[in-house]
Amino acid sequence: MANALYDKTREKFLNGDLSWRDDTIKAVLVDTAGYTVNLSTHEFLSDITESYRISTSGTFASKTSTTGVADAGDITFASVPAGNACEAIVIFSDTGNPATSSLIAYLDTATGLPITPVGGNIIITWGNGTEKIFKL
Repeated sequence: MANALYDKTREKFLNGDLSWRDDTIKAVLVDTAGYTVNLSTHEFLSDITESYRISTSGTFASKTSTTGVADAGDITFASVPAGNACEAIVIFSDTGNPATSSLIAYLDTATGLPITPVGGNIIITWGNGTEKIFKL
């Protein structure tokens, strides 16, 4: 699959129910051995079984949304336990509750993916191309 936005995210952005600038945005490393993305029906972090959410990043900083392009400072997944490969990064709006934390973007096509954690930090450096993290 190619990188994409979840359908409910598009709806929430258009309705003003989700704000890249104002919401607490994070990312989660996902083991796709147990998670099959469904861009049409998956809406919340709880749609990804907890055991396949390998590590969660800190809050995105320096977020921008110039000309519909989402960008932010690079992120770190701290002290990711050694284990299964992570084939995807899912970006979400964190409410503190997986049942209400909206999924935003599914990224499985990027330099360095898949990655197999070895017990240390994993740093994600967002691209500097025209689409940065994603484009609406």
